[in-house]
Amino acid sequence: MNPTAKVREGATRTDRGGTTVPAPRTHAPAAETGSGPVVALRDAAVRVGGRTLWSGADLSVRPGEFTAVLGPNGVGKSTMIKVLLGALPVAAGEVRVLGARPGQANDRIGYLPQRRSFDASMRIRGIDVVRMGLDGDRWGVPLPFPTARRRAERERVAGVIELVGASGYARRPIGRCSGGEQQRLLIAQALVRRPELLLLDEPLDSLDLPNQSAVAALIGRICHQEGVAVVMVAHDVNPILHHLDRVVYLAEGGAATGTPQEVITSETLTRLYGTPVEVLRTSGGRLVVVGQPEAPALHSDRHETPGDAHVAG
Repeated sequence: MNPTAKVREGATRTDRGGTTVPAPRTHAPAAETGSGPVVALRDAAVRVGGRTLWSGADLSVRPGEFTAVLGPNGVGKSTMIKVLLGALPVAAGEVRVLGARPGQANDRIGYLPQRRSFDASMRIRGIDVVRMGLDGDRWGVPLPFPTARRRAERERVAGVIELVGASGYARRPIGRCSGGEQQRLLIAQALVRRPELLLLDEPLDSLDLPNQSAVAALIGRICHQEGVAVVMVAHDVNPILHHLDRVVYLAEGGAATGTPQEVITSETLTRLYGTPVEVLRTSGGRLVVVGQPEAPALHSDRHETPGDAHVAG
């Protein structure tokens, strides 16, 4: 199955009634399918507690596109994920997810919320964590003898574990896996039902730099090769910069959307913040943002003081 672990023709899956049916084919990138947007926001705004977190958000995410939601702490990045899941209504504008109102197509969405690492004493195996994404919402005890459904489910779990490169440690207790290994297994859990949209809330936040790069590359590969649309909240843009198709930058109650080259610029961020902000690029290709207030939360250390130079991410 490596490196892309495409779904085999003739594979099966189980519907909600327990019937074994043919599995859908792996999604093709948007350029091949010509289908409509997976996520569409038009002049959307969100208010929480009487405060407008962001407004004027316009976004179109098509199959196989990787979009990052960026901005400083407290501007409503995770709130955008809640809006897409239908957990929070918009105060203005229009939002469509998979062609429906938010919340109506959540069975076609994979979701990975913010988290802390599993405790080292956690004994549940990685493979079981992945399987929970497939049947964790079912009641009852599995039948103790093989069935076509169980065989198909085992194949799917094994396939998605291979897809994320976790086969070597999937049977290890999750608490004994490294942070990067745990994150790969959780991404596999979010992918196991073959979602068309993957929502990730700061999946790189607790990882060291090498694991950030590795997991970012994994998400980018799954997105572009498997045709899954990805919307990812990120604090640091640098690990994912080269994989991105689109950026949503939230600040000062407003929003800017476009390619990274269009949005992460001195002109755009200065307009958003209403104060001079300068975007620089290091010789190694990393973005550096300089300005006040704690400008673009694209810095690597959340505890730096305002006015310092911040690495964009």
